Amino acid sequence: MVVLNRIYTRTGDDGTTSLGSGERRKKYDLRVAAYGTVDEANAVIGIARLHTAALPELDAMLARIQNDLFDVEADLCLAEKGPGGARLNITETQVNWLEQQIDLLNSELDPLKSFILPGGSPASAYLHLARTVCRRAERMMVELKDTANEMDSPEARKYVNRLSDFLFVAGRYANNKGKADILWKPGENR
Repeated sequence: MVVLNRIYTRTGDDGTTSLGSGERRKKYDLRVAAYGTVDEANAVIGIARLHTAALPELDAMLARIQNDLFDVEADLCLAEKGPGGARLNITETQVNWLEQQIDLLNSELDPLKSFILPGGSPASAYLHLARTVCRRAERMMVELKDTANEMDSPEARKYVNRLSDFLFVAGRYANNKGKADILWKPGENR
């Protein structure tokens, strides 16, 4: 368990931060940016959850996802093995659970007849915002894999990829199971 007795340490005043291994990196380092963006997605999901009390099954899924996102961050924070050789990794089980939740929610939605615009309800709008932040995190993770000569976590990348799909479906689900979706009307304002 993590114990935080002091919130400020002053160690980042020089523009660096510490990875889980203790290694110092610039705050704009791609690995740091990737797990920071996952943290941003988690915060947006927290805002969405302020609007999901009437959907307890969805809210419970989002609560579990928020916890899993800290696992993703820990996975990204440890470029190599951590102290004592331990490394927290996202597992295929977590990816599979997310796929099952996507299928469960999607089974209650009518098929789409057009792309949808974010909105319709506050929960849906925030879930779509979380989806876009999640996609940005995924792009950073792929760039990290392709450009840095560091340990990579395929399961974390899969999880974040599936999460953006989940958030899309959850956004529709939060819109009265898709009935309040706002459909894109191609070329309508030409």
